[in-house]
Amino acid sequence: MPRKFRLDAAGVLHHVIIRGIERRPIFVTVADRRDFFERCGKLFPESKTRCYAWAFLPNHVHFLFRTGEVPLSTVMARLLSGYASRFNRMHSRSGHLFQNRYKSIICQEDSYFEELVRYIHLNPVRAHIVSHIEGLNAYRWSGHAVLVGRRPCEWQDTAYTLSFLGNPDSYLEFVKKGFDRGQRTDLIGGGVVRSHGGWSEVKRSPSLVKGDERILGDTSFVMGILADAQQRLDRRTRVKQSGINLGTVEQRVAALFSLAPGELHSQSRARRIAQARSLFCFWAVRELGISQKELADRFSFTEAAITYAVRRGEKFARENGYRLSEE
Repeated sequence: MPRKFRLDAAGVLHHVIIRGIERRPIFVTVADRRDFFERCGKLFPESKTRCYAWAFLPNHVHFLFRTGEVPLSTVMARLLSGYASRFNRMHSRSGHLFQNRYKSIICQEDSYFEELVRYIHLNPVRAHIVSHIEGLNAYRWSGHAVLVGRRPCEWQDTAYTLSFLGNPDSYLEFVKKGFDRGQRTDLIGGGVVRSHGGWSEVKRSPSLVKGDERILGDTSFVMGILADAQQRLDRRTRVKQSGINLGTVEQRVAALFSLAPGELHSQSRARRIAQARSLFCFWAVRELGISQKELADRFSFTEAAITYAVRRGEKFARENGYRLSEE
């Protein structure tokens, strides 16, 4: 069964879960956690990604994000590829560090924001890393200690979170009330199916209810997100049906930059060719839905380099008013 495409848009709230391959550790030393933390501190402000909650566990990570102008997929590719390369080098290993794709769940803010902040920050309790509230207050690798004023974190948006939950004391009381609630399967996606109490409740409902594991929200929210995503998917379909493919994208880019045959795929780092390559990657990913892995193989680059090229290409297209087609 093919994987479903990512759902994303500027300003959308996401619960993101990253897991180690085969449940193996993704953090071995304090230096590993510090490196991941520092990468977040550079990347999130740059991409205008706002983080409200986070927790680093030995073999997985949770975030509550609001995406900015840079797509979540781009942000995560930069974060995870850079960290994995450093981790493999430091621990003399090779191969994948993370399990498949990260999981991202679009969340309905007014219904789930507070519960998700608490759920994410209670992960160290569920993982049996800490066993009491003081231990959680002192745990340095989650946003909980930041919200109660025990540790600084410049890339965590505490002001917005506390605008929902009050001052640090009221937030702490809210967390204490959920301390013993355990796993919350109702907070890990499934759209209205989970929000209505599971499939058994949906089957008893006389109305048609829409569910999607990528979304956490009520019926109208789920349907709205899917409709918006379908519009973007429809554009890709229209582009492909118009006859545009990688060959025509290459021709368009070559014409804009007056490139000779083969120049786009050369290893040259000349500014003009690098810009052309970036624009090609941007249009290939955004307009045709080509995977970054396929482009990395095509150019013999790393996926991290393709991610950077897409970002540069988007900026270059916007600044110069370039469009793939006149549609």
